[in-house]
Amino acid sequence: MRTARLLFAALVVVAPPAAAQSSYMLREAPFSVADVLSPGFPFDLVAAPDAERIAWLEYERGMRNVWTAAAPDFAPVRLTGWMADDGHDLSGLQISDDGSTVAFIRGHAPNRDGWVANPTSDPAGTERAVWAMRTSGGAPWRVVEANGFTLSPDGRHVLVERAGQIHRAAVDPNAPDAEAAAAEPFFTVYGNNGDPAWSPDGTRVLFESGRGDHSYAAIYDTRDPKITYLAPGVDRDLNPVWSPDGSRVAFLRRPGQPFGSSAERDRSLPDSIYPDGLLNASFRGGHTLEIWVADPATGEGQRLWASQPGDDPFDNISSFRWVGDHLVFELEPDNWRHWYSISVRNPQPTPVHLTPGEGFVEQVDFSEDGRWLYYAANMGDIDRRDLWRVPVAGGAPENLTNGAGIETWPAVLPSGETVAVLYADARQPQTVAVLPADGGQARTIRALPAEFPRDRHVVPENLVITAEDGLETNNQLFLPPDLRPGERRPAVIFIHGGSRRQMLLGYHYRHFYHMAYAYNQYLASRGYVVLSVNYRSGIGYGREFRNADDVGRRGNAEYRDIIAAGRYLQGRADVDPERVGLWGLSYGGVLTAQGLARNSDVFKSGVDLAGVHLWGNTVDPADVSYQSSAIAAIDSWTSPVMLLHGDDDRNVDFSQTVGLVQLLRAHDVPYELIVFPDDVHDSLLFHRWVLTFEAADDFLERTLVRGEGVRVAW
Repeated sequence: MRTARLLFAALVVVAPPAAAQSSYMLREAPFSVADVLSPGFPFDLVAAPDAERIAWLEYERGMRNVWTAAAPDFAPVRLTGWMADDGHDLSGLQISDDGSTVAFIRGHAPNRDGWVANPTSDPAGTERAVWAMRTSGGAPWRVVEANGFTLSPDGRHVLVERAGQIHRAAVDPNAPDAEAAAAEPFFTVYGNNGDPAWSPDGTRVLFESGRGDHSYAAIYDTRDPKITYLAPGVDRDLNPVWSPDGSRVAFLRRPGQPFGSSAERDRSLPDSIYPDGLLNASFRGGHTLEIWVADPATGEGQRLWASQPGDDPFDNISSFRWVGDHLVFELEPDNWRHWYSISVRNPQPTPVHLTPGEGFVEQVDFSEDGRWLYYAANMGDIDRRDLWRVPVAGGAPENLTNGAGIETWPAVLPSGETVAVLYADARQPQTVAVLPADGGQARTIRALPAEFPRDRHVVPENLVITAEDGLETNNQLFLPPDLRPGERRPAVIFIHGGSRRQMLLGYHYRHFYHMAYAYNQYLASRGYVVLSVNYRSGIGYGREFRNADDVGRRGNAEYRDIIAAGRYLQGRADVDPERVGLWGLSYGGVLTAQGLARNSDVFKSGVDLAGVHLWGNTVDPADVSYQSSAIAAIDSWTSPVMLLHGDDDRNVDFSQTVGLVQLLRAHDVPYELIVFPDDVHDSLLFHRWVLTFEAADDFLERTLVRGEGVRVAW
């Protein structure tokens, strides 16, 4: 069956002479790739503002559906019935205030040419559209073609953006044709208009109107059709938000565009020769950010708060939410990304720091009464996530969960008694759970499939490795369960993508890394020592680590962490130093290729999924971007590589694999190749993931463990 599935691939290049036979032969896996990938993966968890109901999207063996659950028992109910692995993506779930209606996008995002992904190569084509349905049941229906939308509080309409104007479509399937109704703008206003937001009562639409060198916050009133501009001027008014009762609007204001920013000038002359205000703009007093509050009925507004002149970290506020009596926002003024608040009633020059600690805040939600900020963070447990809460007005944060769990994406129910989360741990794939809003044990509400090998998982351990330049990285080590003293096992390094990612000590909250963690468990079950590397430039360890010097096209410094991990494994008593391999997707493919090209003496085989092999667009050997690319070391690349890529990749151009193959051929480097026509960066089809992981398993066993060469053809 494996051979039949792998007929999708076209493999070339004759194998070199086989290496010596390994003293350890892999055991048969106690479970299959399909088994370990069998649980559903929930995401887009939302809670209704006025009803004790949650909803989420779920990917289960390629079947994408909408689910819901309601208090008090929170029994999960699948609403939609799309039971095929057809690649039709779901995203952007929203729920009406009363919890009766859900709306979502069906169809993948378009590429630069406007092409919606069609991974099954359906000759009828595909589309991206808003769909909706009732949480009480029934069939879902298509509302209108769109890339994104905003659902009205009552669930009766959606707003969509088209060509700089805002359109409205009825959600009710019995209403006049939504597509025809949305063909004309809901209202017509000069400028590039977007980011619409319904008022809490659903009668007005707040939006941002871009005018090139300035912009406005504006309101359209459906009751008395008119446009009201909020304190209009000559500056850039951005990110307008409603107060919870709809009586006021807050927005950011930055200086308008100065003459010199677009005019022709002699760049060799110093800026100091020009008068102040010609090249760079600021408000009187020298600051460059203000927060304004305006009356939506009259448009009259006044300044609420301003950043301090000079190097003020709060000048970098880019968006905020109005919660209770406070404006709440995230920012990274030092090494960590945290949340802050400004009182609307009594604003102070320095915002209140809500989430202190050594760690960063990743996902948040707010209690319906506006009193509490709930957040997922890694304070105190750097390689997991815990749930916390803190008063929006400021105070001591409360740790609501701890231990070996990974709690993310809090969704607070309106009663204030329950919070839903996405929960995972080392053996539990991500699932929906509920817990008391003041803390306690998370209770999962979805059962695992019978075939899922929960009890056969190993618990990874944190491992700190120091690179040659002294930088320490946190990594996850998976030891095979049958490892015996004195054995030397083959080893595989997993390299995450991004690079703005972090692998955890358990199942991940992003889908590909959720699957990657499962596959690392599969490799450990076969007998590999597996090491997952959190290299520099990833998230989770602070801004200095994330913004490390000379990474990527600027010098490839992150490769120091990969080679340090490889040499660490070579020095372990339980690893065969001649059998260390690599695998990764995207940036993980980048560094897999780097390892094989630069250190075939260390890395004997690798699986490169959709990697970048040439940084930038120059092949000048003196250019640092070329020197930082894997292909700059093509002359020393001898280890076999398996390449896989979809040719509708919107993240890494398919030309990165096309060009690499030409070099591999010219330098007699052994490779195998799998191409998925019409598929994207990380395949939209579940069966292709099973194929990919089985092919990688077969490739690593042949080339890394048995010392065989690549196959001429499958």
